[in-house]
Amino acid sequence: MRLLVLGGTRFLGRAAVDTALAAGWHVTTLTRGESGTPPVPVDARTGDRTTADGLAALDAGEWDVCIDTSGYVPRDVLAGARALDGRVGHYVFVSSISVHPGWPEEATSVDSPQHECKPDAGPDDGDYGTLKAGCERAVEDMFGAASTLIRAGLLVGPHDNTVRLSWWLSRIARGGEVLAGGSPDLPTQFIDVRDLAAWMLHCGQNGVSGPFVSTSLPGSSTFGRMLAAARAVTGSDASITWVDDEHLLDSAVEPWTELPLWTPVDRAPHTWDADSVPARDAGLACRPIEETVADTWAWMREVGVEAAVGTRVSNRVGAGIDAAKERAILDAWHGR
Repeated sequence: MRLLVLGGTRFLGRAAVDTALAAGWHVTTLTRGESGTPPVPVDARTGDRTTADGLAALDAGEWDVCIDTSGYVPRDVLAGARALDGRVGHYVFVSSISVHPGWPEEATSVDSPQHECKPDAGPDDGDYGTLKAGCERAVEDMFGAASTLIRAGLLVGPHDNTVRLSWWLSRIARGGEVLAGGSPDLPTQFIDVRDLAAWMLHCGQNGVSGPFVSTSLPGSSTFGRMLAAARAVTGSDASITWVDDEHLLDSAVEPWTELPLWTPVDRAPHTWDADSVPARDAGLACRPIEETVADTWAWMREVGVEAAVGTRVSNRVGAGIDAAKERAILDAWHGR
């Protein structure tokens, strides 16, 4: 199989490249050359997909499958899809569960309402979820049934550049009393980046069509299970203290950033129960959280824990609670 990956050197794109190479596929990538270099067997092309000159790097070639991990602006996705029309057999677009405006306040499935956005919208025509919805329409306009729309949930795994699971691993590895939000029984719904990559290749190769909420099954793990796995793989003596949402909010803890992955249940009651059963039925298989945690820690040790936690995309800078603030909250909790 011949695969084109738009992206391919950071997180999900990197996993798609590695998985395809392991399966014996011929892989071409288009990247800006700013986040590393693809492995030697890859036909690595350099160009900015948002410009005509950048797309010119793809003037030559035909591919069975294209996986688009780097499309964020509808008009850019539309231009790229037009350039590839007739030269790609099946187009797999990485969208987001955020195309559904009701998520996470409302129960979400693939049939839930979507943001309205034109397929030629520009970068100032909406927020992230709105623009992703426009990108989906751009792909559908050009490829129709020969496309898969991956409405991805929360990705975790090796090479994660979002400082979520990696922050928790780093914090637990330091040991001592660790502040955690809510309850250890709170369900989670992560997806290992390698599982999503493998399924995207499956969708492309087998012509799986349509949109899918793409994450693990609801209730597949819990926060307590994730942190217990982190404690086990790091060999830490950390003790976890679970503090309720109200106390954390009263202590001015910023959800999602100061305590990554934590958000108050009453604010976002459906964060972790999106209906991913159709994706499962279409072949998506997800490994246990313990395996993901162990492999993420192995990667962090390989590159250096500080380097792994310091690898941040721009909107994640500052993730993680200050140690002194954490201690003060724990002391107040014990003395309440």
